[in-house]
Amino acid sequence: MQIIKNKLEDVILSYNIEKICKPEDCLFIDIETTGFTAKSSKLYLIGCAYYSDGCFNSIQFFADDYAEEKNLIEEFFSFAQSFKFLIHYNGNNFDIPYLNAKIMEHGLDYSFSGFEGIDIYKRIYPYKAFLKLENLKQKTIETFLKIDREDKYSGGDLIGEYHAYVLNKEKEKLDNLLLHNFEDIKGMLRILPILAYTDLFTNKLTVTKVSANYYTDINMKEKAELIMTFDTPSALMVPLSNMSDGCFFSGDANQAMLRVPLFEGELKYFYANYKEYYYLPDEDVALHKSVASFVDKSHREPCKASNCYTKHTGKFLPQWDALVTPFFKAEYNSADIFFELTKERQTDRELFSVYASHILTHMNNIKNK
Repeated sequence: MQIIKNKLEDVILSYNIEKICKPEDCLFIDIETTGFTAKSSKLYLIGCAYYSDGCFNSIQFFADDYAEEKNLIEEFFSFAQSFKFLIHYNGNNFDIPYLNAKIMEHGLDYSFSGFEGIDIYKRIYPYKAFLKLENLKQKTIETFLKIDREDKYSGGDLIGEYHAYVLNKEKEKLDNLLLHNFEDIKGMLRILPILAYTDLFTNKLTVTKVSANYYTDINMKEKAELIMTFDTPSALMVPLSNMSDGCFFSGDANQAMLRVPLFEGELKYFYANYKEYYYLPDEDVALHKSVASFVDKSHREPCKASNCYTKHTGKFLPQWDALVTPFFKAEYNSADIFFELTKERQTDRELFSVYASHILTHMNNIKNK
């Protein structure tokens, strides 16, 4: 068995790793196998990256032949026991279950229960569509972040290389096997900035500027919109823009912007308990029975849910659940709901910060449908 160590002094993190754990407490891990099923394949390489002596380092445990699989696992756990966090890419679905199966197969007394797992893949999975990603392969994330890698192989490509290496021990094959795993480990460190995009949805946003904009659309109709500017929780490595349901997002580096349709006009507020109201057809309004009882019976009728409303003119913003109450609609059966942008709310930055998160979440939900 071989243990190969390298310093990763050229790796400069563009994401604050302390948002997820202390650097010295985390161990990045990636495994290489001759197949997807532990029972019918062999584990031949466990690669790790860790922080020590002021920089990241790599260590690779490599089995020169099939018989060294058990020893490989033992060496890995001996090394890993001082760490608290295991960081991996899709390790919840492959690396960890595979290693657990091999632990059982060899009758070893090891467990991952002492580690807290952090799966980068799992964290970005809900935002695949918003990020416009074709798939979630690690190399796809590297391409999105404009990261180049020297290795051009996939894990599947190298299965034959390992079998051939076991037979003839050619250095070129060994170099290919180690390089692919090394690039995966190094790549995990370099793709950490992808988490800056998930931070948009999982961290508190702080809106710094709010303004209204009036414009003429391509159909020559007058339109209004609200523009919210906010600092991104983490710096976005690559500019991103997206549009969903009339809302527009753009972000680059440390600043982002949301544009939301602003409706100016008349909407209706529907009272919850329509049985307690009368509808007055002449005035097109609902009044509580305690007041409407003084109206002539010929000018009133018992309310239905659909006409138990009062009309209100103002400026309104869309919302997709009752974030702000009271909420307004155009008609009773309308799925679109709004809240009024009152003078008091126009200066409420905390409200706009919550609203910005609400809009982003809705945009992502639309993309996922």
